[in-house]
Amino acid sequence: MKISVVIPVYNEEKYIKNCLDSLMEQEEKPDEIIVIDNNCIDKTISIVKKYKGIKIILEKKQGIIPTRNAGFNLASGDIIARCDADSILPSNWIKEIKASFENKEAVGFASSVIFYDLPLVNRSFFPSNLFYFSSKLILGFYSLVGPAMAVRKNVWEKIRNEVCLDDKKVHEDIDLSIHIKKYGNIILNKNVIVRISGRRIKYNLLSFFVEYPWRLIKMMITHRK
Repeated sequence: MKISVVIPVYNEEKYIKNCLDSLMEQEEKPDEIIVIDNNCIDKTISIVKKYKGIKIILEKKQGIIPTRNAGFNLASGDIIARCDADSILPSNWIKEIKASFENKEAVGFASSVIFYDLPLVNRSFFPSNLFYFSSKLILGFYSLVGPAMAVRKNVWEKIRNEVCLDDKKVHEDIDLSIHIKKYGNIILNKNVIVRISGRRIKYNLLSFFVEYPWRLIKMMITHRK
């Protein structure tokens, strides 16, 4: 079972080193790491180039969805693992992904996430547990979460022309979850704990509490049509 790791990046010079270092320290190494440069103008790509064997691909169309899709389409592994540039991955991340996909019914992999830079909820599992509880309640199954996920490449190939391409209408990770769920189960492994930045909440609180819920509502309406 070959694992490709896809990392979309846009001006991530403050975060990308810690992410890549955590990948280099995996108990089981990924077979491929692809960094998708979404028009970075800082030192992100210069930092990435210091690591051997990482593929760097430019995606000119701005946005997380086209950037993610470009990486997923280029991945050569049986399993596509995806993380964000601010994700710090535990050393067992790849190992546990492989173990989870030994289950032939598994089409997706999700894990616990904790914030490392939000003082009120640092190292708390509450936000992660709330997200998974809510997704289970609303969708009927656990959703993937963007900073730490994995999907089968052959399932991605079946649904890549169906996923929404407008990230203003959907949460891309939940939209992806809805599409892959048609082909099997999404495995939630809470023994894998990925640390992520809370910068999107910290620097845009209004967006998190207004735009995010509204986008979720629009997405659910879209999928009911």
